[in-house]
Parts: sequence; structure tokens; C-alpha cells
Amino acid sequence: QVQLVESGGGVVQPGGSLRLSCVASGSISSINVMGWYRQAPGQEREMVAVETRTGSTNFAESVKDRFTISRDYAKNTVYLQMNSLKPEDTAVYYCNAVGVVIADAFYGMPYWGQGTQVTVSS
Repeated sequence: QVQLVESGGGVVQPGGSLRLSCVASGSISSINVMGWYRQAPGQEREMVAVETRTGSTNFAESVKDRFTISRDYAKNTVYLQMNSLKPEDTAVYYCNAVGVVIADAFYGMPYWGQGTQVTVSS
């Protein structure tokens, strides 16, 4: 019913920038929360940044002042602008959507994208 497709990952040098995009497809009326999580090898998945429909945002302490999140509500799209990237930002980045409304039905379970690799290395 709902598919999330990420794009924009890649390899970048320390101090560089990348912009991730995620499009949610399906007969979606609205999405309450969209955001980004990441998982590095051997580590648990962690929240990076999320934004609610009201525009409230939350960031991991490790990315504050370096990453920004934005949404295009008409396109059911969420972006993650990553600046001043560090080697410790290397991970698979996953798009997440929670609270999806489809034809007046509310779905509370989280939806996940397939992930996009971000590698920060010199």
C-alpha cells in the first residue's frame, strides 16, 4: 500500500554535503511524521531527524547544526540536507513514515524505505 523510496546517497569526503530524498507512494491523503534513521555496521538503528505535519522537528544531538530536514507535503516527500559530514556519519540511511492516512483510514504502524548508503571517507 505504501512504498518509501530513498535516493541521494553516495560517497563524500569529510566536510562535504549530501541531500537525501524520500518519496512516499500510494493513495496517501496525509502522513503525520516523516523522517530519517540510520544504522552503521554493528550498531542499532538510530533516529537522525523527524518532522511532524505541524512542522515540529527533532534531531539527534550528533547532527544538530549540521543536518536539516524538510518536507513537501503535496508530494509526500521528505529531504535530509547533510552538511559538514564526518566519517562517523557513515551508515545506511532509512526513510520512515508514521501515521499514514489512506482513504480516511489511519495506519499507525511505521513504514520503512529500503535504505541508501552514505559513506564519508577521504
